[in-house]
Amino acid sequence: MTIALALTIGGSDSGGGAGIQADLKTFTALGVHGCSALSCVTAQNTLGVRRVDALPPEALTAQVEAVASDLAVGALKTGMLLNQALIEAAASAIAPLAVPKLIDPVMVSRAGAVLLEPGAIEAYRQVLLPQAELLTPNLHEARLLTGLAITGAAEVEAAAERLLALGPAAVLIKGGGLAELRGRDHLLTRTGSGRWLSHAPIATPHTHGSGCTLGAAITAHRARGLDLEAAVLAAKAYVEGGLQRALAIGGGQGPLCHWWPLAAD
Repeated sequence: MTIALALTIGGSDSGGGAGIQADLKTFTALGVHGCSALSCVTAQNTLGVRRVDALPPEALTAQVEAVASDLAVGALKTGMLLNQALIEAAASAIAPLAVPKLIDPVMVSRAGAVLLEPGAIEAYRQVLLPQAELLTPNLHEARLLTGLAITGAAEVEAAAERLLALGPAAVLIKGGGLAELRGRDHLLTRTGSGRWLSHAPIATPHTHGSGCTLGAAITAHRARGLDLEAAVLAAKAYVEGGLQRALAIGGGQGPLCHWWPLAAD
């Protein structure tokens, strides 16, 4: 039996809806063994983030090296890296790994909350984006990385072109931050024309962790051998199913249901 392995590098979510926790749940639901390297620890719940503590860059490097020296990672993703030192540590640690790399530039939440320390955006441009097989920004992050105002589909397409010029092999801009683009994401690759991927908007307020989960699902499917576009489409279907069964837990924005493929409705 061949076992697919995937690595996630990012922050911990004590509420279990996003970050490393969401990624590992997603890997399991999709039949992939998940490995992890923590960049920071957050104290958060469905109501918001109360505290963020960054780990030393050396600790992040050691985690990645420990995994990579022993386990046959098939694909990896990066998520919340918080500051320039952690971005640079992650970039150096994954550079020797010849596997599909998904870079989720966690800078701003879909609601607009800033999740990145000042001065770190350029580090993303210089050392992480050129390594990406796929870059997956939300609309706020696409604005920060490109400097473009994004108010509709045409600006999303222009931003994708500009991001592709920064080095990634492909870009998937998530459109959920605009009402007119809910359920629509734009995929642009170096080998094909841009394509809008759509599903019917799902009426739920409980969407916490959906961006992390999408990236983790793409990573899991790449680790299992799907080509990039097939992995993106399968991941979108997984997220859609999770949103349809979203968890109304806590007093704020609950998460989607990560385990739905494993449970009978």
